[in-house]
Amino acid sequence: MQVEIRQERPEERRAVETLVRDAFWNQYAPGCMEHYLLHILRSHNDFVPPLNLVAELEGEPVGQCACVKGKLWGDDGAVCTVLTLGPIAVRPDFQNRGIGKMLLARTAEIAKELGYPAIFLTGDPAYYVRYGYLPAEQFGIRNGENCYAAALQVLPLKEGALTPGRYEESGAYLVKEQAALDFDRQFPKKETRTGTPSQLRFLELAGRVRPAK
Repeated sequence: MQVEIRQERPEERRAVETLVRDAFWNQYAPGCMEHYLLHILRSHNDFVPPLNLVAELEGEPVGQCACVKGKLWGDDGAVCTVLTLGPIAVRPDFQNRGIGKMLLARTAEIAKELGYPAIFLTGDPAYYVRYGYLPAEQFGIRNGENCYAAALQVLPLKEGALTPGRYEESGAYLVKEQAALDFDRQFPKKETRTGTPSQLRFLELAGRVRPAK
């Protein structure tokens, strides 16, 4: 496949939101809010435009990846700006073809060029470990509630850049449910489902959290 990884263009925003909606629908909850999340992220101060990427195949977007600035509050008092990855999506009919891998690799390359020390994400460790992501707990890093979370993963981009501390994602990720539902009405109606395997896995990971001592 001749896939091109490039920055998103303004005129294709709705097409990209549609593919994000298709990719996330019923994955972690009935329906999804990730397409609305991407919609509002683009105008947030913490959004990183050079990392707003699209995977193009045969003239149309089939995947996307976006990043937002976050903070790592070190136990030693140091504070550094890191990246939070997400959403990342591949259109369902193009999944399992390596497109997600390409997006993750290009994101890491650009992030390193921009000087960021690390990329954080919340996701399934069983999936992201194959792309170099490691449990944040391995570095003594907790989430915003000062807890070790199994789903919190990190990709170090600089040797020795990560020290124990508390990772805080941007407030850009705080999505209002009603606003997301209103936004979704602009798209064709889809059937929602509960109890899918991916939803159950999400709940399992969400429950694997323990307070730091």
